[in-house]
Amino acid sequence: MVSTLSSNRRSKSEILTQRLIQVGIALSAERNLERLLKLIVTEAQSITRAEGASLYLRQGDSLYFKISQNEVLKEVVRDADEANLMKCACLPLNDPTHKSIAAYVVNQGETLNIGNVYNLPDDVPYAFNEEFDRQTGYLTRSMLTVPIRDLEGKVSGALQLINHRSETTGTKQPFPDLEASVAESLASQAAVAYNNLMLEKKLNNAYRDTIYRLSAAAEYRDPETSHHLTRISHYCKILAKHLNLPVETQELLFDASPMHDIGKLGIPDSILLKPGRLTDEEREVMKRHPGIGADILGHSDSGLMRMGASISLSHHEKYDGTGYPNGLKGEDIPIEGRIIALADVFDALASKRVYKDAWPIDKILQTILEDTGSHFDPMVVKAFFDGLKEIMEIYERYQA
Repeated sequence: MVSTLSSNRRSKSEILTQRLIQVGIALSAERNLERLLKLIVTEAQSITRAEGASLYLRQGDSLYFKISQNEVLKEVVRDADEANLMKCACLPLNDPTHKSIAAYVVNQGETLNIGNVYNLPDDVPYAFNEEFDRQTGYLTRSMLTVPIRDLEGKVSGALQLINHRSETTGTKQPFPDLEASVAESLASQAAVAYNNLMLEKKLNNAYRDTIYRLSAAAEYRDPETSHHLTRISHYCKILAKHLNLPVETQELLFDASPMHDIGKLGIPDSILLKPGRLTDEEREVMKRHPGIGADILGHSDSGLMRMGASISLSHHEKYDGTGYPNGLKGEDIPIEGRIIALADVFDALASKRVYKDAWPIDKILQTILEDTGSHFDPMVVKAFFDGLKEIMEIYERYQA
């Protein structure tokens, strides 16, 4: 009998260990913060057989409620305002009068596994807030709260699990020690994934700042294009959205598109700012700026910089193959190049320059239609007209 129980326990432990490995791989691969937090809560709830799960993250001296889900919430809420009940709360960490369980766990860095939150000893330094149960009719019993601690021991938040469900009867029970141990391991994995994502975000912000300053250095040489970079970023993101490209690609285009003309840093002012038509020789010099930009940006391990290099090199290619510098045709042109080709032409035609007045919008739209299939990818043109209202809002908002 003892041997059978031991075998069953080992089997369950092995299954949970394998599950943790799979979850760890999934967490480390996720690059979107909202999806990462959702994944942490979902997997923790599933692995521990919890009815509900919540995640808190530390910011300075406060703990912020970030995400929550509960299998039976919609059944018990009835007419209550779910959005209001589950809204983000801020818990102070340095206020001795505040007795939040999650704040206690973060401050102490230790797990609390409570069998019945309505039967706490009088002398414990934390308390259960009954307000949610009173408003919804939901019944909280067992609560497992574990610190989200990275490999260096830093606690960045707390993972809270509510009401363990028995595997056989489905009744609410305290969380077994094995599930508590698994939750602690998952929280550690979550901390590493979260910290890595935050570090990546910090590095990308530094890249964005550098990129924008370099791009602005090129644009500031022409004072009539002061909002050109901002408009181009928004136009590209709108087009990418209406092309149903992944959200990550939309954001990457938004961040990288200001680099499209960074190669103008290598073009003499006598050509760049010439008030009139360029000679053939001057035009050939101007045509060097895509390659110059690609050379500036193309030797980086950053995906953002690589996207910028591709945009710089391809934004003057044309769909029929008559563009420059490489005469690429159709889908041989990267999608980012096809997107910014249209965004850049629209903005250039709609803006006053030293050598021309701004075109009327109706004339620009007619030109885009006429150049569909020659200059512009028909698919990108469709996305442009699908998002025209949004594009015009950006055009009106960011005028020099």
